[in-house]
Amino acid sequence: MKIKTVFVCSSCGYKTPKWMGRCSKCEEFNTFSEEEERTLPKGKVSKRKENSTEAVQLKRVETGNSDRIVTSIKEFNRVVGGGLVKDSVTIVASPPGGGKSTLTLAIANDAATKGLNVLYASGEESESQIKSRADRIFKSIDDKLWIMADTCLDNILAEVRGKDCDLIVIDSIQTFQLDEFLPSRAGSPTQTMECAGELVALAKGSKKPVAVIIIGQMNKNDELAGLRSLEHLVDTVLVMDGDNEEELRSLIATKNRFGSTGEMGFFSMTEAGLISIDNPSEFFVTQREEAETVSGCAITVIKEGSRPVIAEVESLVSRSFTPYPTRIGEALRREQLNTLISVLEQRCGISLFDKNVVVKTTGGLKLREQAGNLAIMMCIASSVFDKPIGNTVAFISDVGLTGELQKVPAVENRIKELDRMGFKKVYVPTGSVKNKNIGKIEVKELKYLLQVINDVFK
Repeated sequence: MKIKTVFVCSSCGYKTPKWMGRCSKCEEFNTFSEEEERTLPKGKVSKRKENSTEAVQLKRVETGNSDRIVTSIKEFNRVVGGGLVKDSVTIVASPPGGGKSTLTLAIANDAATKGLNVLYASGEESESQIKSRADRIFKSIDDKLWIMADTCLDNILAEVRGKDCDLIVIDSIQTFQLDEFLPSRAGSPTQTMECAGELVALAKGSKKPVAVIIIGQMNKNDELAGLRSLEHLVDTVLVMDGDNEEELRSLIATKNRFGSTGEMGFFSMTEAGLISIDNPSEFFVTQREEAETVSGCAITVIKEGSRPVIAEVESLVSRSFTPYPTRIGEALRREQLNTLISVLEQRCGISLFDKNVVVKTTGGLKLREQAGNLAIMMCIASSVFDKPIGNTVAFISDVGLTGELQKVPAVENRIKELDRMGFKKVYVPTGSVKNKNIGKIEVKELKYLLQVINDVFK
């Protein structure tokens, strides 16, 4: 085997025979590290080529639900497309403390209770630390769940074959290394990609396919640490989002070869671990009696992945005693909030130039799309007038700078979710609904924001 020294950029993977202070490809500073590159002599075949499988006819390949590991964690199943595919490689990433280790350990124990041999390998925690976390979040630990604290992937792969494992969890890929590529340190582009390549080869093996879950670290830009090639190599990339101080955690599929990209699941972080929120439409709305109304609240329906989720928007409008009123949008960008306030002032004559405006959502849900804009403006108007909106009334619309209501995608599916949850009336833009007879809910179509305000507050 031929060995030569190269310098590799940890940001983009660019290789150069000499050290450089600034990468000529990605233009990042001080990202080069020295590594050894090994190449096979001409005529020599690598182990992977020797063990390669033969081609098969596509129409003879069998697929189905039996090829998935369906867990008891419903929100996880939804995000990955119905369960883990048995010969897939999945990356779970989140900022420190996001809950990725807690989630994957729960998946591992759940799979073990279903009779699968599972190995949880950690290069970050000791066996006693993993056991302490398991005692805290599980009522019982299954006998088929094995743990291993080691940073040598060669030892992990030997244990996987010895235990005949069906599922393995690697926590985290940046802490493991292969002896063949020493002295490259763990976390370097070479070790990370080679370790990931070995895990992919293990998962796709024809003799015994293995489902692999890889935990990935994130950098200061909240991106998966390491080369972008790592994301292309695996089948599914899941990103956990949520403030460490908040209860809510969301799991987003940024890539999924076996399901919908962009699908989202919700979890609640408790002392007993991550709890799946199976009915988000109930979780993100304050439970009140029908006659119990409060000013400054409005209901909307947003889409998270393929699923409509009912969300409650709250606002507080108060007099400002400073020249520059406060504008706080915990659930949306400040620029978006300022735009909506300007439309309210100009198109509806609601004076807010001397008012503090604070907007948030129940449960901490982020409003990533425009369908909730009408609800935001209506809850602000409710605070200004100090008049409540009925608990069974909802709003689904974007609002243009002209004050006109604008259509949003999948309106009928959103209305069906409102009807399922018992809402009685919904305001939508004119011409956005073909079938107005959806369940028992009344669908009211209007053209302008001012018309909605006049109709709701009389």
